[in-house]
Amino acid sequence: MSGSPFGARRRVVRPSPVFLLIVAIAVVGAVLAWDTDPLSTRARAGVFILVVAGWIVSVCLHEFAHAYLSWRAGDREVQMRGYLTLNPIRYSHPLLSIGLPIVFIALGGFALPGGAVYVNSGYFPAGTRRAISAAGPAVNAVCAIVLLVIIRLYGSPHTHGAFWMGLSFLAFLQITATILNLLPFPGTDGYGIVEPSLSYQTRRALDQFKPYGLLLLLAVLWVPQLNRLFFEAVYWVFELSGISSDWAAVGSQLTRFWT
Repeated sequence: MSGSPFGARRRVVRPSPVFLLIVAIAVVGAVLAWDTDPLSTRARAGVFILVVAGWIVSVCLHEFAHAYLSWRAGDREVQMRGYLTLNPIRYSHPLLSIGLPIVFIALGGFALPGGAVYVNSGYFPAGTRRAISAAGPAVNAVCAIVLLVIIRLYGSPHTHGAFWMGLSFLAFLQITATILNLLPFPGTDGYGIVEPSLSYQTRRALDQFKPYGLLLLLAVLWVPQLNRLFFEAVYWVFELSGISSDWAAVGSQLTRFWT
């Protein structure tokens, strides 16, 4: 008697010790920031650890979502490459997907998108390819919603303030990542969503820009007017939660504990 599909999924989806360690580090950061003076070095260090480790966890979940949907569609290579273990070391571009975004976060910037897993989606139907591309930003959106709901229900600037401000900044980063990933630049998830609708000639012409999509996106956001427009959109989405964007701003300042 063959095993159930649920059992098969459990066998291939096994969180790696590296991923579990990162989750544990995020918890340590939360504990450090939870019950201490927000102006103390301990609070700043705790928020930094919480935000950076929490961001890496979300990156792992983002890339896992791409890989898992691809596996469900029949791409078994993602399993052989270790993408279903949520281990960031298995990613094709850990520097772009984890290293560079952490640098930007530490400098007070935003969380950059970056392709990390290769999925063999070229032969899938257009709808499946769109779903695989959309899965990553959907994870960031869900993370943002969950964090904002928790903050709205239980957060207070007067009690455990450092923790709540740090969590607000992490939610802000999730919104930033969602919007950035949905921008249809070659190489982003947003482009992956619209690519099946493009003509063959257009896809061929844009394929050459995929390796430079991140640089093109940075160049666009470097323009002051576009940068301001982008962050106005992020702040607008953030404040739909009813939480002041000042919480995220304070969390950003606490993350840069050395300043």
